[in-house]
Amino acid sequence: MNEKIYNYNVFAKYNESRIDKFLQSHSDKTSRTKIQNLIREGFVKLNDKTIKEVSKKIKTNDKIRIIFPPPKETHIRPQKIPLDILYDDNDIVIINKPPGLVVHPGAGNHDRTLVNALLFHYNKKLSSIGGKLRPGIVHRIDKDTSGIIVVAKNDIAHNNLSKQFSSHTIKRTYEALVWGSLKPKNGKINERIGRNIKNRQLMSVRKNTGKVAITNYKTLEIFQNSSLPKISLIECKLETGRTHQIRVHMSFKGNPILGDKSYGKSKEKFKKIDGKVEKQIKNFNRQALHAKSLGFIHPKNNKEFFFEAKKPKDFETLVKTLKKASF
Repeated sequence: MNEKIYNYNVFAKYNESRIDKFLQSHSDKTSRTKIQNLIREGFVKLNDKTIKEVSKKIKTNDKIRIIFPPPKETHIRPQKIPLDILYDDNDIVIINKPPGLVVHPGAGNHDRTLVNALLFHYNKKLSSIGGKLRPGIVHRIDKDTSGIIVVAKNDIAHNNLSKQFSSHTIKRTYEALVWGSLKPKNGKINERIGRNIKNRQLMSVRKNTGKVAITNYKTLEIFQNSSLPKISLIECKLETGRTHQIRVHMSFKGNPILGDKSYGKSKEKFKKIDGKVEKQIKNFNRQALHAKSLGFIHPKNNKEFFFEAKKPKDFETLVKTLKKASF
């Protein structure tokens, strides 16, 4: 398949528009995420100069060229991996992802991902917008985070869901175990998030240069006794969906998530914990974060859908242990 090239002249009504939004509005079958990736990869020219800034402002009479390269050859193998499928129709699949399962292939993870499992279960009945590495994948949750994820079976559903995510109308609720007690117990964290300056693989609160990130939280229960420091079970509702948002916001608040190796507490903090509880926390080898529910408008019938998934066994067992140890 050959590359496709499109040329545009910018009319006055688009003056001072973002180039990614302009191109997406002129390419109904292409998601904004894909447009942004093409810009970053050097496939867009503005007035004959290659640009890589997705938010670049355009002006009247500017000339834009975008190249859609032929798809790269990939060899993602279908693999027989069991999936906890909560719902399945001609347009979407709702999956309760277990902890430890990577969503799509990437550096160091080419096998045993959710995509490998989807290819086995659904073969070619997945949207193509994410390319051959991410068929059907509309959004992600971290490898060690459990919970609900929606998958698109066709491009129309994918585009519709992507717009719901980008407009922040998707309703997402998470549960987490965090160190200490949040002050106030219920509230809103409105702190911008961007790449960490020292470690580009991590995120951090960036007050001036980060992207808007809003997390609403509610304390569900606080566990504590004489040999057990405060640990809280909280619920978080996201208004935005930035990378590692809850993990970064909780760490910034001073209440990092239990088991979080990137943003959490070090092991010496475990010294005063009750023996049984200490053992369980040390054996809890991931962040205690669960994508509990997902609500959205179905891309085909426009009905409001809502799905909820129970916490996985390791999370639920830890909560029960904390309850028994608390008084």
